[in-house]
Amino acid sequence: MEKGAGFGRRQFLKMAAVSAGGALCAAGPALADQTAQPAQAAGEVLQVWSCGGLAEAMLPANTAFEAATGARVVYTGAFAAALGKSLLGSATTDVFAGRVLDLAKKLRAEGRMSWFKPLCFTQYVLVTPKGNPAGIGNIADLARSGVRVVLAPEASPPGGAAALKILEKAGILEAAKKNAVVMGSCVQRTMDDIMAGRGDASIVELRLTRLPAFAGRMDVVAIDPGLFPPPPMTFTVGVMESAKNRTLAEAYAAYLLSPEGQAHFEHMGFVPAISAKGQELVEKYGVRDV
Repeated sequence: MEKGAGFGRRQFLKMAAVSAGGALCAAGPALADQTAQPAQAAGEVLQVWSCGGLAEAMLPANTAFEAATGARVVYTGAFAAALGKSLLGSATTDVFAGRVLDLAKKLRAEGRMSWFKPLCFTQYVLVTPKGNPAGIGNIADLARSGVRVVLAPEASPPGGAAALKILEKAGILEAAKKNAVVMGSCVQRTMDDIMAGRGDASIVELRLTRLPAFAGRMDVVAIDPGLFPPPPMTFTVGVMESAKNRTLAEAYAAYLLSPEGQAHFEHMGFVPAISAKGQELVEKYGVRDV
């Protein structure tokens, strides 16, 4: 899946209608009909909230949507739990893309969200300094004598805890902790330590390796997906009951779930929900509206 060269208003509306009839059809026939109508979006403002981890994918997606529709996207990316708490209180937004599946279900159950769909999934990898000087080939190597491991057990969830759970599932948690030369509190500082050669390997989300500060500056080694931690692995997108322009909000969600919209997430290291692998994960984690 690759990003397209761009698209115009007419092409976008056609795409949104197709997406609404497919990816969004579970929300009901009325939704597909409504989204297929021309969106009089010039000058309209759409408020979009997401967890901060999605920001680098959301920003170019928002720019493309604005160019196609003439609407203006006012975007906020922050800690999902804080945004969720606000939405369960008195705060409102038009579209919310969050990390925790249970949060989306709760927003639905309490009548705050109209519907949600799977957006993308995270994935974990090993990172090493460029050239992989310690010859790290798989997760078991983090227990090897002399390998300098960088961990961040105190990092904000799920970062630090996820890495420890992967090591535990691999049966090498204690050995890897003995090899740890850094036990930090920030996954981005973990990346700095690896780039600077202060450690031989660490476990991070693939999305971090695509950030501008880190892209191309370290080697990436795959981890068996069977070792991935339990949720939160899932990102969803949902239209809120408070959406001021429901047609525009539906069209925006349809764009994020379209091949061109999903390409932004794949580019930033996520597994797109519409991909074959993404569909397997939808079934594995039961990502369905309540």
